[in-house]
Amino acid sequence: MIKKSFIEETFPVKEVGEEASREKNIRHGHISTLHIWWARRPLASSRATSYAALIPAPKNREELEEKKKFIINLSKWENSLNEQIIKKAREDILKANGNSNLKVIDPFAGGGSIPLECLRLGLETYANEYNPVAILILKCTLEYPQKYGVPGEILIKGEPIEKGEIKKIYVNNILLEDVKKWGNFVVNEAKKEIGKFYPNDPDGKIPVGYIWARTIPCQNPSCNAEIPLMRQFWLAKKNNKKISLRPFVRNNKVEFEIVGQDNKPFPENFNPEKGTVSRAIVTCPVCGTVIDDKQVRKLFQEGKSGQRMIAVILHQPNKDGKTYRLANERDFEIFKEAEKYLQEKRQKLMNEWRIDPVPDEEMNTKDPNTVAGRGYGFTKWGDLFNSRQKLALITLTEKVKQAYQKMISEGYEKEYAKAVASYLGIGIDRLVTYLNTLTRWRSDVISFERAFDRQALPMIWDYGEADPFSDSRGQWSLEPILESIKNISKISYPTVISQLSAISLPYPDNYFDAVFTDPPYYDNINYAELSDFFYVWLKRSIGDLYPELFSTPLTPKSKEIVANPVRHGGEQKAKEFYEENLKKALQEIYRILKPNGIAVIVYTHKSTFGWETLINSLLDSGLVITASWPIDTEMKSRLNAKETASLASSIYIIARKIQKIEVGWFNDVKEEIKKYIFEKLEKLWNEGISGADYFISAIGSSIEIFGKYEKVLDFEGNVVRADKLLEFVREIVTDYVVKQILHNGISQELSPLSKFYLLYRWTYGEVKVEFDEAKKLAQSVGIDLEKVWNKSFIKKEKEFIKVLGPNEREIKELKDSKEMVDILHNVLLLWKVGKKNEIKTVLQDSGYGIRDSFYRFAQAISETLPPESGEKKLLDGFLSGKDKLISEIKEEGRLPYK
Repeated sequence: MIKKSFIEETFPVKEVGEEASREKNIRHGHISTLHIWWARRPLASSRATSYAALIPAPKNREELEEKKKFIINLSKWENSLNEQIIKKAREDILKANGNSNLKVIDPFAGGGSIPLECLRLGLETYANEYNPVAILILKCTLEYPQKYGVPGEILIKGEPIEKGEIKKIYVNNILLEDVKKWGNFVVNEAKKEIGKFYPNDPDGKIPVGYIWARTIPCQNPSCNAEIPLMRQFWLAKKNNKKISLRPFVRNNKVEFEIVGQDNKPFPENFNPEKGTVSRAIVTCPVCGTVIDDKQVRKLFQEGKSGQRMIAVILHQPNKDGKTYRLANERDFEIFKEAEKYLQEKRQKLMNEWRIDPVPDEEMNTKDPNTVAGRGYGFTKWGDLFNSRQKLALITLTEKVKQAYQKMISEGYEKEYAKAVASYLGIGIDRLVTYLNTLTRWRSDVISFERAFDRQALPMIWDYGEADPFSDSRGQWSLEPILESIKNISKISYPTVISQLSAISLPYPDNYFDAVFTDPPYYDNINYAELSDFFYVWLKRSIGDLYPELFSTPLTPKSKEIVANPVRHGGEQKAKEFYEENLKKALQEIYRILKPNGIAVIVYTHKSTFGWETLINSLLDSGLVITASWPIDTEMKSRLNAKETASLASSIYIIARKIQKIEVGWFNDVKEEIKKYIFEKLEKLWNEGISGADYFISAIGSSIEIFGKYEKVLDFEGNVVRADKLLEFVREIVTDYVVKQILHNGISQELSPLSKFYLLYRWTYGEVKVEFDEAKKLAQSVGIDLEKVWNKSFIKKEKEFIKVLGPNEREIKELKDSKEMVDILHNVLLLWKVGKKNEIKTVLQDSGYGIRDSFYRFAQAISETLPPESGEKKLLDGFLSGKDKLISEIKEEGRLPYK
């Protein structure tokens, strides 16, 4: 019998979730500011769960409360460098494990959150990754700061040593100081050479950046005007500052003026929100011709698109705020000079480097995660940059290479110089996210929004070109990198880092005490395709220092464990590839884990399809799931949260390398799950877990029972897999949730359709959801979605399902329905226009007028919706007069329908 760990018994889910969610807004010194990596786990939850997995379960209530309080404090960002708290955490782990230092590994180390927290807890830590960009991030997070971020002496001048004279100064962190010094060298040398292509205005104003619009010719033969493609025209859109470009036509050409600045008022009937392009459909401002998205893409593919500098963003020294002016002839001439100089410099560097300094590697034109796959004619990574951006980037890259050579000439040890240069290469990567033609000018925050504001590279019609030497966002700056180095240098002992596929780790059997990891989530993120954006620049800046990482044209992809239909030849093959390789990776975890060893596996996916894949892989791995906890790991407002359903929680699955029970019979297992899951459902409900997160959390709870058997058989002897398990669990959860939402009592009075409406609103709110998810929710209440969509409130929109509220329906379609939800919508629409008598007639005819269940149903829907919801406002308005309405219906009896 194994001794259970704390996390297998209990965990402060809500409080740690709050800290993990809060951490997403922390930028100062956080490793997320070092380099972009997608779906990094929060440090708070990584630290708390690792600690809780390595200390014993509490002996009594007093110890339970004490440890919970400590875990909550441990998870706080402000305590991550609190020596007293961290020391206690380390001592607790050592004491719990016989004072022996534990070996732990993360086979999918990614951006390094989990191994960093293992290091912080004093564990002997190993990190493995397949992607070379991630490997470099890991080295700069888990190896170099710990190895070189120490007190010592550095040269105070970046000059060759002459006549044996050595000028040195003592500093607290030699790595930090040298990265700062050589970062300054890079930017100063680059500015000397190309700063002239970003000149100040004659009046002393400094250019922050430039607004560009892509262009296409109008397809009306009698017009043929050049159309600037702009999604909107705002330059500044804040409460106290509203400035806009205003287009107008002169001599068959689209010209611009700036309004809202210099006493130039906004004209009447001018709407800056309405641009010339929306969803790739273009309207010519000269003649009104509409060009559809297919034709627009064709024009780009045929090389008939162009670009036009529209405006310049300026900053006045010693004054707050930004001003704007239209681009002029001087701006165009300077840009042309930069283009000319780029040609000369590109050829020179090509001869020196034996590689095109501008990335000429192919983009995947079939993958929709990057703009190349959207059909706009982008085919190479270098296509993402305009000429001046290319010049700036290759010049800065050249200076990084020169900095390394200069360090060597000054007597720096090669490995140390390589470490310093690595941060300079990362500095190029940070700049590249701003210095490209997918960067947006954000008028609401008056700043540039870098590429990768989401996990893709979409098409941007009008883009912002930042000045890399300015004093604003989008400049060359190592400050965030320096802050990260400063923080993580305080954690001793470097990590052992390896670059291999997680299905083949270079360690013997039974080697690790624990595995903490965060595997790729099915099809959520195509890491390799996205990281190529950085790979092509790292190859040029520091690739010579890492031939083992940057010798291939692009990142290796064949062994990346993601479900990528483009790469694998369709949805089914992608699913099979992912499931098979995730199973192998989990089996590898089982192999290297010591007997009774513990694993914490983080997983999140908004579809049960992704969960089926994980569960099947877990069942086949040999690992036994002993607990699971949902932890809120996402920002409160995510980019897609208003458009489609998305999860706020990740599920932390705890598993052991222990003996499984040989066979379970499905009927017996179902009863076992029922008994166990109600207790967990109540805990989750009391923790405030809701919506899609609640269903996913319930899945985690069910596999604690299901997964302890070698195999589960039905009465015919067939092996039961995850799909059947999830179908059963959804039915249990659905029944429980409906009763909880309705505060018990009237569940049996609701039809399947009305139950579905209520559950959908609770689970997904008013957003649309993928068909597969809606279908499974419908099945759990006994509805065949395909038979009812587009017939009532359920509408199919491509691969999505949307549930319509009353404001999206019409009274005439609701008149003859006897369905409770339809009658409620009918009543709400009548209430909206003040037709009280008609409301009473509808309620009397339907029999719902004085039935408590109808009003409780309405109240329950209201409670699932946010305060700003239009549907909630209708419901609350209607329910505010409920008592009077019921009284009048009782008094008046039946009224004729008017």
